[in-house]
Amino acid sequence: MQIVSLTTDYGSKDYYVAELKASILTNKNDFSIIDISHQIDKFDIVQASFYLQNSIKSFPEGSIHIVAVNCNYKRKSEYITFEKNGHFFIGPNNGIFSLLFDDLDESLIYQVESPDPENSNVNTIFSHAAAYIGHGLPLEDIGPKIAQFNKKLVIQPVITSNQIRATIIHVDHFENVVINLKRDLFEKVRNNRRFELYFKPNDPITFLSKDYGDVSIGDTLAFFNSSGYLEIALNMDKASSMLNLQKGEMIQINFYE
Repeated sequence: MQIVSLTTDYGSKDYYVAELKASILTNKNDFSIIDISHQIDKFDIVQASFYLQNSIKSFPEGSIHIVAVNCNYKRKSEYITFEKNGHFFIGPNNGIFSLLFDDLDESLIYQVESPDPENSNVNTIFSHAAAYIGHGLPLEDIGPKIAQFNKKLVIQPVITSNQIRATIIHVDHFENVVINLKRDLFEKVRNNRRFELYFKPNDPITFLSKDYGDVSIGDTLAFFNSSGYLEIALNMDKASSMLNLQKGEMIQINFYE
């Protein structure tokens, strides 16, 4: 049974998710639908790319990933599909996929055309494309190659020989704060030196923890999560609220001999 994953900024209050799922199953009723998230912040393609980056690796090859985030990004939005590493992707040409992949072959990205231009919406366009792929039909038959692939810049840490300045890119359900710094880059710049991690007017963190039990309840810790990103957390508490740390803010790490 082929999997279709859904990542949207639709939320859970309205009927939009149900409409999308119903449309998908109407076009091909043997899909297995998995929700990655429908709580992406409105129009936030950076957050959507973070969710996808950390979840699609768990899906089997042949999965179809529908991304419905910031779909109406311009007056006449364009929707695209492509295959990458054995997975199929469908979504708006608004830059989301350039954040997810930095090596796409743009000559193999196709425009998804509406099956009924006079009476269709985003959900019907996406479900039509998913059914097409699910039936094993070639992508080039879905629509023409795109004229231009829209790209966005990925936010990267700022690095000097003795310092890293990085950005909070996500606050999870437990209010742990995720930073756009991977362990391999941190260790490369650190080079076995001492460090101090600064965030707002708080005492710096000077060591990395392996898990929450390394500190007492209510204490602050920093660790690299299962996806390899640096996190700041409070043991059994909410780091974002208690430390006043929000998405988009900077943290600074200084290194010392």
